[in-house]
Amino acid sequence: MKTLIRLTLLSLLIPTCIGMAFADKPGHHPYYLHALSDLRHARAHLEFLAANERRDGEEEHAIRKIDEAINEITRAAIDDGKNLNDHPAIDVHLKRGGRYRKALELLDSAHRDVTREEDDPRARGLQGRIIADVDEAHRIVEYLAGRY
Repeated sequence: MKTLIRLTLLSLLIPTCIGMAFADKPGHHPYYLHALSDLRHARAHLEFLAANERRDGEEEHAIRKIDEAINEITRAAIDDGKNLNDHPAIDVHLKRGGRYRKALELLDSAHRDVTREEDDPRARGLQGRIIADVDEAHRIVEYLAGRY
């Protein structure tokens, strides 16, 4: 009888454990992770140069602001462990203006993600710094896009 009870309990426990193992638990800040991915991707669009192109000071400034936003997220231990070069592939055939427009889309997406309501009051200062860095990068890239 004890063996039957144990087998019954075990048969109920196994599916429960399997279900828990496959459950999608995004963590406390899933939007920050998405923003991190978008920031990496935007950075790649700004960093890529065609053979006949040179990077100017404004592009360097935008890349630094994106790096600062990435660093703020990683300092808060929200990082997913990927390096800066781990991003979706960029379309290397895009002209410079097209890369700027794509970077703007990604910066807009990152901005939306990091401006989600923050339930941890200690993280609000971090959130403000990230937003400021993303917005500054956006301002610079928007200026650059206007030149093309």
